[in-house]
Amino acid sequence: MNTAAAQRPSMVSAWFLATRPKTLVAGVVPVAVGSAVALRDGAFHPLVAFVALLGAILLQVGTNLANDYYDFKRGADTADRLGPPRATQQGWLAPRAVLAGALSCFGAAFVLGIYLVAVGGPVLLVIGLASIAAGLAYTAGPFPLAYNGLGDVFVLVFFGFVAVGGTHFVQAHAVSALALWAAVPVGLLGVALLAVNNTRDAKTDAAAGKRTLVVRLGTGFGRAEWFACVAASALVPVFLWATGQASAWVLLPLAALPLAIPPGRLVRRAEGAVLNQALAGTARLQLVFGLLLAAGLAR
Repeated sequence: MNTAAAQRPSMVSAWFLATRPKTLVAGVVPVAVGSAVALRDGAFHPLVAFVALLGAILLQVGTNLANDYYDFKRGADTADRLGPPRATQQGWLAPRAVLAGALSCFGAAFVLGIYLVAVGGPVLLVIGLASIAAGLAYTAGPFPLAYNGLGDVFVLVFFGFVAVGGTHFVQAHAVSALALWAAVPVGLLGVALLAVNNTRDAKTDAAAGKRTLVVRLGTGFGRAEWFACVAASALVPVFLWATGQASAWVLLPLAALPLAIPPGRLVRRAEGAVLNQALAGTARLQLVFGLLLAAGLAR
């Protein structure tokens, strides 16, 4: 028995861990970047941005809890899991309780979305419903995205373009080209996180029938995907500055690139549970890069 299973956390701690707090950066960064572009456009609304942030976090937590439940039900989370312990698989929380938690988060996000629809119009209703549906479809339903090699596309679209563009739209009532370009590195660094996760879990995912891109194309693809996502993310600020779409301040996130070195070394050679360190390092890179990008765009 591993240490996490032997030392059963309290109920509060179990729920906290089930939310996967280290992944919540994927919900925070897009709202920060989208709001920064809105500020640049003179359309920033603090209350709207705050509600959008809460909604994004709720969607992220709901997706994480649904993932926890359905991966357990489909046999992807077992005792052989190499990643951080999952509440359902460890027996910390009842499966039905985790599913109820996921649905509650999606429901709360929908309630917040009513305010955003009132502010931004019916387009926000479409965005919100699509985000909830995609959060569930990631691991649930007859064609779960994560089990059919579409998880990477899901992350790029919903944690990149939809999250950044939607945040900008609800404040500016339009989506500028700058907002869409800014969404690219945000989404790509989210994909980099997934690449590490899927590379670590390639063997157990294959055994469970979870056909991620890494399972389909090999761990070499997963490692190359990580480097490609980080490199492409670094090129976007340079492109925005070189084409005159933003001032030199947009180069600020390049200062975060040294944070890519430690996880990059691990992604290049490490296997198994050691890649959890690369996962944490990539999350740190995404947070710092994203916040610096937001600061640079707001100037």
